Amino acid sequence: MAELGQQTLTFGWLITILGCVISVAAGVTRRDDWTQVAERALYVVFGAITISMGTLFYAFATNDFSVAYVASHSARAMPLETRLAALWGGQAGSLLLWGWMVAAYGTTAIFLNRKSNRNLMPWVVFCVLINLGFFLSLCCFVSLPFEQVPPTEVRSDGNGLNPLLQHPLMTIHPVVLYAGFTGFVVPYAFAFANLVTGELGTQWFQTTRRWTLFAWTSLGGGLILGGRWAYEILGWGGYWGWDPVENAALMPWLAGTAYLHSVMIQEKRDMLKTWNLVLIGLTYLLCVFGTFLTRSGVVQSVHAFTNSGSFTPIFFTYVAVTAVLFFGMLLYRLPQLKTDNQLESMVSREAGFLLNNWVFMAILVVVFWGTLLPVVSEAISGNRTTVGPVFFNQHAGLWSLLLIFLTGVGPLIAWRRATPNSVRRQFVAPAAFGIAIGAVLSVLFWEDATVWAMACWTLSAFVIATIAQEYYRAVSARVRSKGEGALAALWLLLRRNQRRYGGYIVHLGIILMFIAVSGAVFNKERLENLKPGESLSLDKYSFEYKTAEPNLEQHFGGATARVALYRDGEGLATMLPQKRIYWLEQQPSSIPAIYSTWLEDVYLILNEVEPDGSATFKVHINPLVNWLWIGAAIAIGGSIFVMWPHPEVVRPRRQS
Repeated sequence: MAELGQQTLTFGWLITILGCVISVAAGVTRRDDWTQVAERALYVVFGAITISMGTLFYAFATNDFSVAYVASHSARAMPLETRLAALWGGQAGSLLLWGWMVAAYGTTAIFLNRKSNRNLMPWVVFCVLINLGFFLSLCCFVSLPFEQVPPTEVRSDGNGLNPLLQHPLMTIHPVVLYAGFTGFVVPYAFAFANLVTGELGTQWFQTTRRWTLFAWTSLGGGLILGGRWAYEILGWGGYWGWDPVENAALMPWLAGTAYLHSVMIQEKRDMLKTWNLVLIGLTYLLCVFGTFLTRSGVVQSVHAFTNSGSFTPIFFTYVAVTAVLFFGMLLYRLPQLKTDNQLESMVSREAGFLLNNWVFMAILVVVFWGTLLPVVSEAISGNRTTVGPVFFNQHAGLWSLLLIFLTGVGPLIAWRRATPNSVRRQFVAPAAFGIAIGAVLSVLFWEDATVWAMACWTLSAFVIATIAQEYYRAVSARVRSKGEGALAALWLLLRRNQRRYGGYIVHLGIILMFIAVSGAVFNKERLENLKPGESLSLDKYSFEYKTAEPNLEQHFGGATARVALYRDGEGLATMLPQKRIYWLEQQPSSIPAIYSTWLEDVYLILNEVEPDGSATFKVHINPLVNWLWIGAAIAIGGSIFVMWPHPEVVRPRRQS
């Protein structure tokens, strides 16, 4: 079976090269029959990679340890779902998954556009195939997923998977994250085709709007799933540590978010054409660059793969060439991207969106610089200078406050030019509500709150009020003009203005996430060693250590502690934190016990069990943390609502 996987992979790589040549010829000659041949080449490549993926899945499912990749990342003791998820637990398999997803996206997009955008299609196919060809080249010549173990060295069991990755969330988190990374290849390919052909209108981004939203939503979902995984499995009490690999996924999300806002101005006012092409190109390049960071060993992270010789220069060259090709075409077309429409006033929705872009870029620069500073400093001075969460929190945190403010301002300001009266009328109620809520919360929590938290509460209340005002005024207008009930008016408003009012749902979810982040100022923690029967207290909670029992699992040992949780003397739950040692990998892991409420989490970590039976515990009280997951779910739901097919608007025929 391994031979089949390698042969289909090699076959797909050869067809990719052939398809690239044919697609360029089709674009130059403008022959649609050649374009169709190139499209079919992509279909064939997708089929070949699908067979390769299925073959590798089969090797994991059947414990085929004659395949070196399976032997390195799986073991018989692992359950089937974990063995299958191990396909993307290493470098070669994750690159194969990336290539398969690029092929899947490209094939679907090409098929859906088989009767439209025909002038763009040869260059769209070329862009997809050239990116796909690179990842297939890595799988065929650098990181080999089907490399065979010599027959005399085949073992009866494998090395197993990193215990940190043996978690249910890791079966879906990488797939969702990669769906975001690779999904941006479709709008990127259409933008590239737009530049090559000189068709610089709005058709390219209107065609790819839902593709972009899906990729952006997937990338955001992957980020939040990664945060939940870190919260449950890493045992440090948090969900985001500004790890380089976390940052590698955050950067394209920031650029993609800026693009989704900016593109509305081109559609509405035919402005910011250059901005939009820069942003979509930057988004995809950051997706690829993030993959380079993860797999090159350039940055140090619990998530990163190790460096493998020539891999780093090859991948970096690919990123550089891709950037030069795209932005070179952009510079060539720059004179044609100029527009007669100009910014008429700084007090306008266009100005707000433009400032929004700059704020996103400022946060992106902070994250980019903080992530790459160790690499740059080591290259220049030989010393590796690193920055921690404090750097990112201070610098990105300040820009994020302005971003929250702009989220509320956007809906309140008119296009082109806002009058003083309209600004006053729109701002009075939301601003008063925000200031009042911020003042009350600041007085109540003055001793514990930071300036950033108080500003966050004020601005978040302002944004929530603007969203409520927009919904209230729109629903009231429908009730008055059409005589509809309030609920019916709300439903019809949502269905007929999905992009606008669905976008407000996304904004609400993001604001709830900011509020959850602000809850970190109230975090409390305590570290203490207890003997059985002893207790510790933190805030209104007390913890009584009962006993520790050994873990008697097949592939890991260690201990599980039994701790009774009380609040104000009332029993709440028995918490069961674990300290594990995985036999095969010889790696320890702490599995925290979490007691959740709407307002806070009680987070208990078992650090160590001593020979005398005593145990060392670390307790965290994390206020508002669950609103991070709730806010993310609302934002994702809003994005799905925006993507949902719009109802057909049936217009009555005129009577002749």
